[in-house]
Amino acid sequence: MLMLIADQLGATISTVALAAGVYYLCYGLMQPVWGIASDRMGRIRVMRFSLAAGALAALLSTLAPNATVLIVARALSGACFAACIPASLSHIGDVVPAEGRQRPLSDLMTAFSLGTALGTLLAGALAHFISWRLVFFLPALLAAYLFRALRRLPEPERVPAGSLLAPFRIVLGSGWMWYVMAVALLEGAVLLGFLTYLAPALEARGVPTAVAGAVSALYGVGAMVCAQWVKRLVGRWSPARLIVAGGAQAAVAYTVATVSQSLPALAVTALLLGAGWSFLHTTVQAWATAVAPTARATGVAMFGVSLYGGSAVASGLTAAAAGSHAYGLIFLVAAVLTIPLTVAAAIGRARWR
Repeated sequence: MLMLIADQLGATISTVALAAGVYYLCYGLMQPVWGIASDRMGRIRVMRFSLAAGALAALLSTLAPNATVLIVARALSGACFAACIPASLSHIGDVVPAEGRQRPLSDLMTAFSLGTALGTLLAGALAHFISWRLVFFLPALLAAYLFRALRRLPEPERVPAGSLLAPFRIVLGSGWMWYVMAVALLEGAVLLGFLTYLAPALEARGVPTAVAGAVSALYGVGAMVCAQWVKRLVGRWSPARLIVAGGAQAAVAYTVATVSQSLPALAVTALLLGAGWSFLHTTVQAWATAVAPTARATGVAMFGVSLYGGSAVASGLTAAAAGSHAYGLIFLVAAVLTIPLTVAAAIGRARWR
């Protein structure tokens, strides 16, 4: 939607791209706050509060009269919605034993991917045929509905968090947690930050917004399909092997996008990136839930800080290149970064016990 929003608000695409960047940045920076709240107040209570606040922030995004207000509104939205997925992950960590945890995490990622696919597809169509404002209004309605629906989900039992900073001392005192966060920082840049430019790259070639959105939605399709495949491979393949498979798919995806930004090429890229996310991300995510079990919510939150912080950094550093439509260069950088990401994640996971 970046080009449509830029045209209608009278701003440059580089300026509007900041709305995506600050969303990811605030999403990441609020992870520790929500992690502490989740460990002290409970997963469900925190999710309900964040959904209510997120609904209001999404409504502000809908009504934004200019780029400045939109950027602020998206920052608030990212800060509010930041609690939902980490709290869900912590909930799974609380109720499912570690040896079988990646399977329900894959189910969660299937739902996440389905939402990504539908959201991206609908966003492109609604923005093109009706208004980009409706794209922000629908999440406000959904968040309000979920705020009410989650009241029926009971809180899982958990170990008391102790003092306010106790979870941080546990998480930041773990060398392996620092390693996982470093992997997540690079993963966020590769699998989320550079993903932002698939649709703009197509639109720069004259592809309609609705079609560009549909192609980007293939990312969710690839992730959704491969999440079920990963479920069957858990226990048969080692975590390191799953990571290598995911990294290889991401590398191929960005190599294809570097060579060509045509519609077929970027459709293949989107599918392969979704597959890479299912193999690589769910494995690293399951690892993150197990490194500091006595401060699980805070550990997952710090993982989120790194993941979405990496995405924000990648989006921010490449905004100028996107403004000049240098998408081939952007995707080349992404392809190169998949190598250290895959190596670091696979070696670290193989050595961790």
